[in-house]
Amino acid sequence: MKKLLIIVLCVLGFQAQAQSDQVLLEHYRAYYNQMKLQGDTQGIVNGLTHLVILSPTESKALKDTLAMVYMSESNHVQALNTIGIDANQTDSDIAVEVKAVSLKGLNEPHRALIHFEELFKRTPDPSIAYELAELYLQTNNLEKSNTYIEYGLTNSKDTMGKSFYESQQPYQVKLKAAFLYLKALTKYNENKETNFDAALALLDDAIKMSPNFRLADISKQALINQKSESKVKE
Repeated sequence: MKKLLIIVLCVLGFQAQAQSDQVLLEHYRAYYNQMKLQGDTQGIVNGLTHLVILSPTESKALKDTLAMVYMSESNHVQALNTIGIDANQTDSDIAVEVKAVSLKGLNEPHRALIHFEELFKRTPDPSIAYELAELYLQTNNLEKSNTYIEYGLTNSKDTMGKSFYESQQPYQVKLKAAFLYLKALTKYNENKETNFDAALALLDDAIKMSPNFRLADISKQALINQKSESKVKE
């Protein structure tokens, strides 16, 4: 009889705990949804973190979402701490994107390339091609950079844009103009002595396509100044 009483008490205890966990789960789901409605980023993070703990069966998808929120706020270290940096075939598209963007944001181009390549393999897209072309240019793999530049120039539509943030006021240009800008830089880096005019012409084309393209204009002026300095030294 005593053993039976202990068993009954244990069962009741487990049931009470399960009910308590369910109440908490429902509370934090409602809390999370309310924070989304209010646009409260910290509240969203808090809600998702509690849901990850309270709902192990959904934790992978919830962690991906939490990492995406961190990434969108440029909290790249927190994003990667949430889901890791290793490449896994079972990763969701969200997880792959978070790893790619966050590693790029942390100035880890070689690691970022692995995940951008995976993104492009899953969904070939000019915007992803731009990221790949830029990173390959940054790592001095000009051949691979050119491959993605040509893909982008061929597949970009006039309605597609690319945002730039090098100035205090962000701005957007046509994606095709952005690819022309990258092509100019790649061309110049292939041979700085012989490809000056070709690079300058490509920058002019990019500016003509998007007259507000300040970064292309800055690069053009830098090339002109560099050539002028070289002539003076001669």
